[in-house]
Amino acid sequence: MTLVRFRNEQNLDNMIPRTFSEMLDTFFDNAAGTRAIDRSGIFQPGVDIVEHDNKFEIQVSLPGLKKEEISIELEDNTLTISGERRSETEDKTKKYHLVETRYGKFTRSFTLPRNINRDSIQAAMEDGILNVSIEKSEEAVSRKIQIG
Repeated sequence: MTLVRFRNEQNLDNMIPRTFSEMLDTFFDNAAGTRAIDRSGIFQPGVDIVEHDNKFEIQVSLPGLKKEEISIELEDNTLTISGERRSETEDKTKKYHLVETRYGKFTRSFTLPRNINRDSIQAAMEDGILNVSIEKSEEAVSRKIQIG
């Protein structure tokens, strides 16, 4: 009888830890939430949201993507950022030892507060980071009032 190695489309070799040390690394990475990827191969970019006195900033980590591959939409008070990271064709002459880069479509949606200026939304891409800036409406910006 001949044994044939099972090959799944998701490549099980990358999903099953080879050593006890690798298993512990995976466990602690997942428990601490330090990974922006999961074992199923789904790509989900990391996001940072910062509130300032007069605006909100959303920073999305999208290394390897071009601005033409990203879509930003605002419907009601929901901001949706979506796109796709396409995989390179696998080179059969290369011997991969580790592949952690995830590919595929992604969508991230955020409910914005009502105190934003919808006409002020700006987006810029630099060094693989998408920066979306949204100004607060003037009524929402806090001011210091002098007592006379």
